[in-house]
Amino acid sequence: MNAQNVFPLNSKRVAGAEAGSAALSVAADADRPSGDKPTVVLVHGAFADSSSWNGVIQRLRHDGYPVVAPANPLRGLTSDADYLHSFLKSVKGPVVLAGHSYGGAVMSRAAADAPNVKALVYIAAFAPDKGETALALSNKFPGSTLGDVLNPVSFPLAGGGTGTDLYIKADAFQRQFAADVPTATADLMAATQRPVAVSALEEEATEAAWKTIPSWNLVTTQDLNIPVAAQRFMAERAQSHTTEIDASHAVTVSRPDAVADLIVQAARSTARR
Repeated sequence: MNAQNVFPLNSKRVAGAEAGSAALSVAADADRPSGDKPTVVLVHGAFADSSSWNGVIQRLRHDGYPVVAPANPLRGLTSDADYLHSFLKSVKGPVVLAGHSYGGAVMSRAAADAPNVKALVYIAAFAPDKGETALALSNKFPGSTLGDVLNPVSFPLAGGGTGTDLYIKADAFQRQFAADVPTATADLMAATQRPVAVSALEEEATEAAWKTIPSWNLVTTQDLNIPVAAQRFMAERAQSHTTEIDASHAVTVSRPDAVADLIVQAARSTARR
């Protein structure tokens, strides 16, 4: 598959996709005493792993919040959301659920039937409505240059046939994904990035938890993956409490302070409900 067929690049329909992180954090954190503080669950997207949340986790823990960052399989929207939903059922007490990039689409579905989720926090993230896809939302507005730098790699499907994974080319990773991250760190992120299956970006959402759960949104104005206009559109539609920041798509790495502050705002709001 040609990556530019997935992310058409012209002045009116420019694609974007995802960023995030993987690797399961220690789930025991969810069982730690936290007084009246909810557990914060962090969901990554594509092209990174769970270590991209490290700076955020450090700050939230310093403030006394139990935090977990479960792996996002990045194989398909429904299966990824089902996986996250099963994890959420293992967390005791109220949850503030935060998602980065494609992780926002996953949590929007997973939280729809998760009564312990009290707030959603979108970090440079997709917030699709029913019937929408991440790819379609990216193409809705100009501004993404992701299609130019994708490396598609075929992989065998369990039931037969082949799928296509998308990686960001290493020599373009910092410019595309993490322009405000130190080069040494961005190089490590490029080497450890986790790909997303094209099918995950093309799968339609079947739930939109932001319609019933209060949401917060951090819009990244220097984002080259998800156009800022698309982020604003989704935030306004969801009537989110929105903050804009001059940052790249990798805002969880470059500005963990701002990310943590927004999550804390959401968490404090849940305590008053």
